[in-house]
Amino acid sequence: MNLRALLFGVAASALWAGTAAAQTEIQWWHAMTGANNDVVVKLADDFNKSQKDYKIVVSYKGNYPDTMNAGIAAFRAGNAPHILQVFEVGTATMMAAKGAVKPVFELMKDAGEPFDPSSYLPAVTGYYSTVKGEMLSFPFNSSSTVMWYNKDAFKKAGLNPEVPPKTWPETFEAAKKLHASGYSTCGFATAWITWVNIEQFSVWHNVPIGTKANGIDGFDTELKINSPLHVRHLQNLVDLQKDKTFDYVGRTSTGEGRFTSGECPIMLTSSGFYGNVKANAKFAWANAPMPYYPDVAGAPQNSTLGGASLWVMGGKSAAEYKGVAKFFTFLSDVDRQAKLHTDSGYLPITKAAYEKVKASGFYKENPYLETPLLELTNKPPTENSKGLRFGNMVQMRDVWAEEIEAALSGQKTAQQALDAAVQRGNAMLRQFERTVTR
Repeated sequence: MNLRALLFGVAASALWAGTAAAQTEIQWWHAMTGANNDVVVKLADDFNKSQKDYKIVVSYKGNYPDTMNAGIAAFRAGNAPHILQVFEVGTATMMAAKGAVKPVFELMKDAGEPFDPSSYLPAVTGYYSTVKGEMLSFPFNSSSTVMWYNKDAFKKAGLNPEVPPKTWPETFEAAKKLHASGYSTCGFATAWITWVNIEQFSVWHNVPIGTKANGIDGFDTELKINSPLHVRHLQNLVDLQKDKTFDYVGRTSTGEGRFTSGECPIMLTSSGFYGNVKANAKFAWANAPMPYYPDVAGAPQNSTLGGASLWVMGGKSAAEYKGVAKFFTFLSDVDRQAKLHTDSGYLPITKAAYEKVKASGFYKENPYLETPLLELTNKPPTENSKGLRFGNMVQMRDVWAEEIEAALSGQKTAQQALDAAVQRGNAMLRQFERTVTR
């Protein structure tokens, strides 16, 4: 190599190194797998290609609880990511992790990025905001409970597949007919037993899960899930379980395959089940809003969010926070949100993106993707329906599930089970309250 070529190579290397050094890396830890992981990777790649100052680096850290715990542990060790994906029931825990997070409303203001909470869907804003309306985290993959049903099974049972049941009594009757027509092991089921039958059930009927606006107005909240309505609903499930008109399929999503296999012709679970249904169901299918009890005044109200949001971790530099803020602005783009929704099934987080998709006529051909949005926007959120924020929620869900299981197996009455769920849950809430206020 001659001297000129050598000097040119050294100069080019130095220029490349200087350019690379000027690029600020933003670490994003997430809990997405399969096709959802592909969505995360593509969003990061698209942002990285759109500008040269910042680079989003994505890392999968396990399921939702594992990812949240990894982020908190990393913060304590001084090496937290910039962005941490946390599922909705981890909101109270993240809020209580003092100094661990940078609220999104502060982040965007400090970075000088445009940010208007009113541009997001009200159900989204309410869930991730303070009582003053200040958004704490950035909504990302949002979902809600819907009722998936097998249209072929409906025809077989003499039911109209174009007119799904709207109320719980209608759902019970449809399930009995389905059970009698050959679906002997499962007329209907619900995945995520507590999310569907306590959390979403409560907000859909505008009844409290707990005091203090379901914990949003303070950690000194007390549970209210042993009301006459809650007891009635659990007792109905207990009665229908006896001949498998209803069948219990577990605490999480593990039983959803009984719908796609054709065994359970009705399944209440997340709208995020869409990709799985589309890929694996070998029958005609559709979804519908959650059922409600028609004698409950004001029902149905609105649903609340499932899924997760993006939390910004504390202790980072102003330059790094500037990059995070620009990425959130990138994610909020109307066209990007609209495409993300139609491609993946994630809900659009902004009103403008929803209206854009609606105006395009997309929902006429794909009505199942609008169902959760119609639920979320059914009515303006109330104190009982804007979300929930309970400490120790991950562990408390298991306690509630244990008590529901005790009722379904005949070990306790519905009243006894829900009384115990309240008593045990309140003890966990007091423990969390002591932790965050000491």
